[in-house]
Amino acid sequence: SIIYEDDDILLINKAAGELSQKASPKDVSMVEKVIGYALSTQKVTNEQLLVCRPSVCNRLDRNTSGIVAAGKTLQALQGLSEMFRDRTLKKYYLCLVKGQVKENQRIHGYLVKNEKTNKVTVSQKKPAEQTKDGKEASAIDTEYKVLARNRETTLLEVHLITGKTHQIRAHLASIGHPIAGDYKYGNRSFNDVLKKEYGLRSQLLHAYRLEFPENCEGDIKQLSGKIIKAPVPALFEQICKAQGVM
Repeated sequence: SIIYEDDDILLINKAAGELSQKASPKDVSMVEKVIGYALSTQKVTNEQLLVCRPSVCNRLDRNTSGIVAAGKTLQALQGLSEMFRDRTLKKYYLCLVKGQVKENQRIHGYLVKNEKTNKVTVSQKKPAEQTKDGKEASAIDTEYKVLARNRETTLLEVHLITGKTHQIRAHLASIGHPIAGDYKYGNRSFNDVLKKEYGLRSQLLHAYRLEFPENCEGDIKQLSGKIIKAPVPALFEQICKAQGVM
């Protein structure tokens, strides 16, 4: 589902369940779909693929929906990747969480990843020990704003200031407000009710808005100052409306 396209850039509204990049050799991810689309529409030739392969510049968890940015040219890939890396490109998410969040907040912490479980834990203080590969815990910052709430759930807009694996999911769970449908970090009984009532099988976390800086250059200068939004999935909207928060 393409929400923006020019000669150099593709912005895609990824569905929950799709992979941003391959997890195994047999997988078909957004990368392969982008290449296939570029070839089928003659935006890229087979000869050009030998020089530069179109690819995605940001990764969303498999069961997170929303905007994935892809570059068709080397310059566009480099420019987009640099903006994601230096955080000049602002990333905003929508999520439905368990419980009543009463105020907006910016939370800081540290993530330590367990490689065996592919799960991260959050600490408010920097852990003294390093991980097995010698890396220090990753510092993270997450800012959220309450959009609507009832007694049982809250709809949040989350500004992802840093961008680490499972950051939003782990951070919100650590303060007692796990994301609806998230079985890895969330509340099983709460998720089971949503699964039974609505068939929910993925977390209600959606990368819905990108805000580009005013001074984009080169192959991405046309994105300067643009704000791109991706519609939420139908089931996300259905559940939020049923909860009275959308």
